[in-house]
Amino acid sequence: MGQTRLFLTAQREQAEAIFSILDTRFEEDGLPISIFEPEEDSGIFQISVYTEDDVDQLEKQVLECLAGISPMPALERETVPDIDWVSHSLEGLQPVRVGRFLVHGSHDRHLQRIGDIAIEIDAGLAFGTGHHGTTAGCLEAIADVLKCEQPRNALDLGTGSAVLAIAVAKAARIPVLATDIDDIATQVARANVQLNGVTSLVDTQTAPGFHHAIFAQQKPFDLIVANILARPLMGLAPAMARHLTPGGSIILSGILERQRRAVIAAYSVQGFRHIRTQAREGWVTIHMKR
Repeated sequence: MGQTRLFLTAQREQAEAIFSILDTRFEEDGLPISIFEPEEDSGIFQISVYTEDDVDQLEKQVLECLAGISPMPALERETVPDIDWVSHSLEGLQPVRVGRFLVHGSHDRHLQRIGDIAIEIDAGLAFGTGHHGTTAGCLEAIADVLKCEQPRNALDLGTGSAVLAIAVAKAARIPVLATDIDDIATQVARANVQLNGVTSLVDTQTAPGFHHAIFAQQKPFDLIVANILARPLMGLAPAMARHLTPGGSIILSGILERQRRAVIAAYSVQGFRHIRTQAREGWVTIHMKR
């Protein structure tokens, strides 16, 4: 199904105010929202919201939450061409190195060095590839944790492509439970796990939150990695505490820099201690211990 883009055009100050309102309103819905300057140094920006669902309903919601904006720019819409954007966007991307981790496509296998922990993800099997700041930040944090700790059982919550689960399995050679709420993402994760030769270590499951029986069967975990979004992560803090061993580590990402303090506070209340925050491309990755 193709997407529809709703967009407004405004000068910088008004555009930033509109973006902030829409970002706050639709953050939990997971709708892609962007702000960009079509012509460099023009001072004119476009704010876009993308949807595959009821565009009329979304248009109504956008207008309602921007009712206080004056003068109100025209809200326009366009149909986004039905393109395989994952494959298209990854064309020509270079392999990503984060410490010993190398995330690459099949055409770049020859770039592996001795000592690399190689993770192969092709464009057609990509739900997070290492190029995004959150994934790269998690890989760096995983490397740091494994230098100091020896986890025996790990969880990758919201696994997507399973890049992080594969990284933990290859680096630590331990069992990893990789879960996602989206069955298609789980299928992608399972294919990537097989491609990278760690099917004996990584168990991929479709499971929302911590409600699935698989969590009770495999807990407690010594290491939990969750690259999701700030608000869901904050809501999951009590369950994270129940499923992590005392002294275990959590690595949290999908968090904007401005959301860092709120996420840390939510986990501190549950007995977690902040170890380190890393910033990449406007996003942060947080390491905490219980």
